[in-house]
Amino acid sequence: MDGKLRNMTSVYLLKGEKILLLYRQGSRVVNNVWIGSAGGHFENHELNDAKACALRELYEELGIEDKHIEGLELRYITLRYLNGEIRQNYYFFAKLKEAMNDNLNSNEGVCRWFQLSEVDTLEMPFTAKYVINHFVTMGRHTNKLYAGIANAEKVDFLEMQEF
Repeated sequence: MDGKLRNMTSVYLLKGEKILLLYRQGSRVVNNVWIGSAGGHFENHELNDAKACALRELYEELGIEDKHIEGLELRYITLRYLNGEIRQNYYFFAKLKEAMNDNLNSNEGVCRWFQLSEVDTLEMPFTAKYVINHFVTMGRHTNKLYAGIANAEKVDFLEMQEF
């Protein structure tokens, strides 16, 4: 291991009992699977500000600004060792404000709203699948921050506590 890192963020938009997912097409990293509403790699100036990256990606991919959402929170951080690098993913969740039109389009693929009860059947990237399943069953009922470590079989989550 030579210390290579890949820092990425994902934002999941919620509206009632629905979640907006993106069927990513044409990407060199993640392709032809369902992913967060928006997301991507950190810019150099964002390396110590995951929220700035999340907001930039929301705007670039969906045209959504901070004023269009509420409750944007970092809820999950995952680590996965793949292809000689540590992949750090920062997962944010927010609610689309009721007044906002939920007919959203992305320049990264096809957007679709799903019932939260449907998402466990969708093909997703490895860590994202575990994050979403954990969120649907447990995380959405709390405001806690979770850390997940991926191994070849699953992602183990721990509640992160400030101390």
